[in-house]
Amino acid sequence: MKKYKIQLNARAYRDLEEIFEYIANDLQSPEYAKGQTDRLWKSLKTLEIFPSSHQERLVGNYAGKGYRQLLIDNYLAIFKIDEQRKIVKIITIQYQGRNL
Repeated sequence: MKKYKIQLNARAYRDLEEIFEYIANDLQSPEYAKGQTDRLWKSLKTLEIFPSSHQERLVGNYAGKGYRQLLIDNYLAIFKIDEQRKIVKIITIQYQGRNL
């Protein structure tokens, strides 16, 4: 079985940086910030296999447009699958309480 390639767009990279900075600086916990971003990366990597098994996005800005979501701790990764090219495109990673 061919694995999907994981591709983060610029916003998703920025989201990861902001998550790290917020936890490391605002919450003054650089160790936890590193652990959290490591967990996020590890979970995103699981999308290489069967990304379509994750729930479609049913509410918010990404609802009804073919986007899917992956819950990671208190964060939500929104992604779209390009079946022809076998690419999972990560669009954004946000704190679950935000209105997406």
